[in-house]
Amino acid sequence: MFYKRQGYPEEDEVVLCKVSKIFPNAVFVDLLEFNSSGIVHISEVSPGRIRNLRDFVAVDRQIVCKILRVDREKGHIDLSLRRVNSTQRREKLDEIKQEIKAEQLVSNLAAKLKRKPEELYKEIGQKIFKDYSHLSLCFKDVVSDEVDLEKLGIDKTLAKELTEAVIEKFKPKKIEMDGEIRLQTYTNDGIEKIKMTLAAVEKVSPTIRLSYLGAGRYKLRIEEVDYKEVEKTYRLVEEVVSKFVDKVSTAIVERQKAAEEE
Repeated sequence: MFYKRQGYPEEDEVVLCKVSKIFPNAVFVDLLEFNSSGIVHISEVSPGRIRNLRDFVAVDRQIVCKILRVDREKGHIDLSLRRVNSTQRREKLDEIKQEIKAEQLVSNLAAKLKRKPEELYKEIGQKIFKDYSHLSLCFKDVVSDEVDLEKLGIDKTLAKELTEAVIEKFKPKKIEMDGEIRLQTYTNDGIEKIKMTLAAVEKVSPTIRLSYLGAGRYKLRIEEVDYKEVEKTYRLVEEVVSKFVDKVSTAIVERQKAAEEE
């Protein structure tokens, strides 16, 4: 990784480390996001009694730890492995994964422009890191059109090349779910009731698309950037459609398939 932060991490911060040495009562680690090293005492590796630290860690293995104490005068950093929960570990690894993805994009662009990756990364980073902690966070804002790289101070030609590369690489994948809505009613104002229900469905989310299939059947398509949002939108559609039902009206919502599309 090119990415390095200046100074020391803060207490309680979650960081990615690499095991450098293992002693009977402690593990020495390098903090990969800093030019620093630290110690994980045996009591902070795992709950309970530990007979052999090598049953839990190995030299050169990457581990996610939490900062316990930082002595800036002495340059000592104490960390904990056992105090990092699964959510924190997953979020940190995803953060690093996204940053590596951003760095690879810069390396690929450097090859295209016949420049050294380290030099291009430094040039881009000097501008972006004034406003962002990570390249990947900036690149996501580029995709959503919330930031203009040229306005951040990056050379116009380079900003154009970088923006095109970022949009191609960081554009979120779309998750699609297709389903069907079937509405039937015998009320005098049945057509108006159906129109109001379909309008309410479309208001649930701008990612919803409806099309008429015939005989009270309507195709439902939901597009979101992740499965959780798809499921959330689908449940809201079910709630809206359920309100259509009464003594002379029936309604059914069925999902047909869920597919991932780039």
